[in-house]
Amino acid sequence: MLHLTLRHRGAPRHLPQAAHRRLPAAALLPLAAALLFAAPAAAQQTQKPPLHGTHWMAVTGKPLAAEAGAQIFQQGGNAIDAACAMLAAVCTMWDVLSWGGETQALIYNPKTGKVIAINALGFAPTGATPAFFKSKGYDFPPEYGPLAAVTPGTPGGLCYMLAEYGTLSLQQVLAPAMEMAGGYAIEAETADSFERQKARLKQWPYSKAIFLTHPGERREAPEAGEVFVQKDLLATLTKMVEAEQDALRHHKSRKEAIYAAYDRFYKGDIAREFVRGCQEQGGLITMEDLAAWKPLEEEPLHTNYRGVEVYKLQQWTQGPTMLQTLNILENFNLKDMGYNSARYIHTIYQAMNLAFADRDFYYGDPYTNTGQPMQGLLSKAYAKDRAATIDKDHNNASAAPGDPYPYEGRTNPFNSLLQQRAHLDFSHALALDESLYHDRLWRGTTSIEAADKDGWVISVTPSGGWPPACVAGHTGVGMSQRMQSFVLDSVLDPFNVVAPRKRPRVTLTPSLALRDNKPFLCFSVQGGDTQDQNLLQFFLDMVEFGMTVQEATEAPNINSDQLWLSLGGEHIEDRRPRPGRVLIGNITPPYVREELRKMGYTLTSGDRTSGPINAIFIDARHGTLWGGSSNNGEDYGIGW
Repeated sequence: MLHLTLRHRGAPRHLPQAAHRRLPAAALLPLAAALLFAAPAAAQQTQKPPLHGTHWMAVTGKPLAAEAGAQIFQQGGNAIDAACAMLAAVCTMWDVLSWGGETQALIYNPKTGKVIAINALGFAPTGATPAFFKSKGYDFPPEYGPLAAVTPGTPGGLCYMLAEYGTLSLQQVLAPAMEMAGGYAIEAETADSFERQKARLKQWPYSKAIFLTHPGERREAPEAGEVFVQKDLLATLTKMVEAEQDALRHHKSRKEAIYAAYDRFYKGDIAREFVRGCQEQGGLITMEDLAAWKPLEEEPLHTNYRGVEVYKLQQWTQGPTMLQTLNILENFNLKDMGYNSARYIHTIYQAMNLAFADRDFYYGDPYTNTGQPMQGLLSKAYAKDRAATIDKDHNNASAAPGDPYPYEGRTNPFNSLLQQRAHLDFSHALALDESLYHDRLWRGTTSIEAADKDGWVISVTPSGGWPPACVAGHTGVGMSQRMQSFVLDSVLDPFNVVAPRKRPRVTLTPSLALRDNKPFLCFSVQGGDTQDQNLLQFFLDMVEFGMTVQEATEAPNINSDQLWLSLGGEHIEDRRPRPGRVLIGNITPPYVREELRKMGYTLTSGDRTSGPINAIFIDARHGTLWGGSSNNGEDYGIGW
């Protein structure tokens, strides 16, 4: 068994007491100069070695969680089984998410040759309305606490994927996570996050009892290497397995037994304790909300970029922004511009800004607000016309949503809102503390990638319930904080205004790509609003510039601040775009920086410009699998 070498540099010191680990990054590569303006002629030295396998590949956010996936593969499970085991493990390890969060996935099914999408995002509970939150002084729903919670989606999403596309039992798949809930040696990154966030954790009695294991001492959180025990969570997982095993004893099928566990979580005694604990602390979730919610299987959205078919989740995520950006960039010769030249950075920045402007106004839950103009937004003609608006010499500081409706034969019903939106003042956003702004821009989670020799491929970007999480009673389950991704005013986004039983538009965005109708790439990243920025550049690094999968995970990217933040801050000024602000790599030469400044950019730089990208390249030529995992953070892979 081959393991990726982990070289963790630690988080930058200016990271505030935030809910998330790992500031985005790409390392200062030894090959940086060679990569700056041309594709590498041959494979270059990277800080982590690439991972190779012929049977299976498992990559995720923590070494122990990758090992959980490896154990399932070794028991004969497929990639879906392994991904479910890794999902259970990272939730149990509070890898900036927990069991009360949300799960979204793309799966390639080799039996049908199709890509399917899994929507396991919770919805807003009873009573969650704009009037309710505005009455409490909010411009957006709060970012922490019980009022930030949508219904939990991860338990249902895991059960659905396992029942429909896995092969093993829930008992087998949850075994590594259950062992960890019974006690595992906690790592410094997570333990230190508990300590940083202890003031907030003390607001909630069930959270305080779990996370602050040394009350009254100077350090109240666990120490690195200490055995961290979660008795309540273990009891919850045990109840789910008991429901499955009881159903099997009553001669139910494997699938029916897994759904019996699902029902116990959403309709049985686990649900009752979850609701009691939520409401006791001021939350809104009801038993009826839990029973009404269910995971959904969907058709993904996709586009073709120079012969590669790229798949994303629907517009309840930000995923289609990458598809829109690729359509715009297809109108330019990126390779001739040179990798990370001023012209290339400018073109990427402008294309992303146009796509994100559309995201910020047109995306939202398609089940409660029908009529989103996705056909127009993803049309090649619309992209060509958007590309023609790009000034090749200057940043467009007022990039605004376009009008995709004519491209699908309709008239835009929101012209009056667009006119109001055009008069929003962005100037106050510049006063927000730089480190706090970027913490909100980059807020992360984890990612899970798995593939096997039989052709199953899965990409998952789960999140929610991250520390500092409000735990729901004695379930051991941290409640989601995803309510904050709603808006309260239709001028910001008429499709994403909070309402009961509605899903918020999220940043979470797994990715799959096919070439010649076969799996080519499986990739994902953590990092809030930067996810599709970084995944776009990772993809272009491989497709346009010929990098290997590991080189592309480590390569320097840029980040645009010219978008509305999806996370953090409860007031308008907290989330406004910052036109022209761009993060570039420290290795960017002075002459490139000067040229960007002349184009109207305000530059910040760092040696890490992307969250940890995890990816699997399916090498059709050799019939093997390549794993890539960024050299930022504790992400890790195992292959065989």
